[in-house]
Amino acid sequence: MKIIMTICFMFIFISNLLMIISSLLSKKSNLDREKCSPFECGFDPKNLPRIPFSLHFFLITVIFLIFDVEIALIFPIIPTFSLTNKIIWFKMTSFFIIILLIGLYHEWNQKMLNWTY
Repeated sequence: MKIIMTICFMFIFISNLLMIISSLLSKKSNLDREKCSPFECGFDPKNLPRIPFSLHFFLITVIFLIFDVEIALIFPIIPTFSLTNKIIWFKMTSFFIIILLIGLYHEWNQKMLNWTY
């Protein structure tokens, strides 16, 4: 038992040591102003190098990820049909799908599913 605990402690210690060393060695110095600016043939940049962030696109992406995870949660419901009580299975599945539909209705009501903004 002591050998296993010693090996676990050594693994934790070595991994933490490597993470600390890598974070210390990977620090970039931003002391030079020219290295921080984008390359514009020696001229100061005329516009920002980044385009504005689209909050609407970000929210659509988050909605997609949420519904994607919910679909992944629905997949195991189908094989459990033959293993559980049918009434309890139907109630739980209906409750889960009703929650999904309420969330979808809320997003639709907030006009977050429209691509033109």
